Amino acid sequence: MNKKIESYGVGAIERPKIKATKKLDLSGVHGQQIVKSETKLALRTHRKTFEKLADM
Repeated sequence: MNKKIESYGVGAIERPKIKATKKLDLSGVHGQQIVKSETKLALRTHRKTFEKLADM
């Protein structure tokens, strides 16, 4: 990847690894709400992909 970038005259730099600092608790009613809303969003965003997979 770096050689591709450098071929355009841009110098590649090393980025620091960022670790997650928060824990997400999906237990209980609040966790169910999060899972449901994220599932709906994924289904809405990738609707055509899921339709094609269902037809296979």
